[in-house]
Amino acid sequence: MTASELMQPAELIQEVQDASTAYDSVWAGASIPTQDLSGLEQVMLAHDKLYVVLAVVLIIWIGIVILLLRNDARLASVERIMEEQGTSFDDGL
Repeated sequence: MTASELMQPAELIQEVQDASTAYDSVWAGASIPTQDLSGLEQVMLAHDKLYVVLAVVLIIWIGIVILLLRNDARLASVERIMEEQGTSFDDGL
């Protein structure tokens, strides 16, 4: 038999309550422990450089989307021209 099987229900309840008291202070509104910022985080957040990096990444993604849309439009126009001429991509195979 294990120790938990030998305990009475009141002892089990007390054991569970003791185990949960470590988190009670967080839920009761006490200060939540935070981690100090690393050196890179301090530099990036000091003068809003993080927002500059996010803006650059956003510009790159927008550029990629525009490039894909332009290529799709060009491909559609080439397909339309080839259909008018009566040729297809599969003729060469």
